[in-house]
Amino acid sequence: MSYHNPHTPPRKSATFDDYTLAEIRRAAATGIYDIRGGGTKRKVPHFDDLLFLGASISRYPLEGYRERCDTSVVLGTRFARKPIELKIPITIAGMSFGALSGNAKEALGRGATAAGTSTTTGDGGMTDEERGHSQTLVYQYLPSRYGMNPKDLRRADAIEVVVGQGAKPGGGGMLLGQKISDRVANMRNLPKGIDQRSACRHPDWTGPDDLEIKILELREITDWEKPIYVKVGGARPYYDTALAVKAGADVVVLDGMQGGTAATQDVFIEHVGMPTLACIRPAVQALQDLGMHRKVQLIVSGGIRSGADVAKALALGADAVAIGTAALVAIGDNDPKWEEEYQKLGTTAGAYDDWHEGKDPAGITTQDPDLMHRLDPVVAGRRLANYLKVMTLEAQTIARACGKNHVHNLEPEDLVALTMEAAAMAQVPLAGTNWYPGKGGF
Repeated sequence: MSYHNPHTPPRKSATFDDYTLAEIRRAAATGIYDIRGGGTKRKVPHFDDLLFLGASISRYPLEGYRERCDTSVVLGTRFARKPIELKIPITIAGMSFGALSGNAKEALGRGATAAGTSTTTGDGGMTDEERGHSQTLVYQYLPSRYGMNPKDLRRADAIEVVVGQGAKPGGGGMLLGQKISDRVANMRNLPKGIDQRSACRHPDWTGPDDLEIKILELREITDWEKPIYVKVGGARPYYDTALAVKAGADVVVLDGMQGGTAATQDVFIEHVGMPTLACIRPAVQALQDLGMHRKVQLIVSGGIRSGADVAKALALGADAVAIGTAALVAIGDNDPKWEEEYQKLGTTAGAYDDWHEGKDPAGITTQDPDLMHRLDPVVAGRRLANYLKVMTLEAQTIARACGKNHVHNLEPEDLVALTMEAAAMAQVPLAGTNWYPGKGGF
């Protein structure tokens, strides 16, 4: 015989929480897995778990804004005849026309150009608006080959061969039929209004030796002018970085699991890949072991939100970062001013991740003409430029406080970790010690 105290509240399962129970019921009722964007929602070790050690007696800080702290970066110095020179180490990640509206793509180009940095096409080809408003444009070369043609390869300033992405390493992307308008269908050579799923691997190569051949082909097409990037999802960063370098990449782009502008299965987003923080040091180690650190540049993406995140990624060995979700928020996505309409979609401004459905009230992740006209690309571009300026100033402020006259002079020695997990992943000491897991000794 059991007795339940009526004054004791019912206890719910930590394993079968309300969200899990709702997902089981949804799956049972529909027989369809959940698709969304927005990146992982679980809490994983991240840059918040690291702190900088500012200068005091043992280090000499730079004085405010009176002493220079440079932020420039050059990408593609290994083989390209025309490397990319950027004023700031923050770039805009690839997000496709199709996933985003034409106005959104134009806004990203305007904002990046005003800040002195690059933007990236994403899947689906290059639009004239994006090329016209992007001083520096990176063309993504994906397994789908949607919109790919030699003319646009030559019009680009760099080419990014996408092998994997943080939201779905090992998986292909999705674009639902309601977002495949006449223009999108024409650019991708697809039937209008029919769901599209991108391939998860390139159709004409199966490994690093074939990748080397493909990179050589791209160099020949572009007369060896353009830097060739290779983008990988955060899964096996040491070996993927090493193989990308062996294949001839000028730049490696490494995307952790917090990267979330791609639509894919929820189970993929939450259970495949590694946190961005865990990816950086193995990739840097691979470059160092090959004698290629700073010779082959490393761009880190996935959950970058502030100048502090930028500074921490650079201190761990990256040359630059890329932002996707943060850039969309900067130009107006998830804006509370559209809360009433988000509520009608069954969500809220801060949680809206159904970008793939094409109903975005902000006019950013949609092809609906009435919705997309809500976004003024000039105003949105100015907002992005402001955000990039603030991030850069924040990173400079931290670098000066650590006594550095260039943000690239930040180093692991400037960092400590707040948790054992972050210490192990970043390979920097646990705060108050000179030890991290795996180092041995205290």
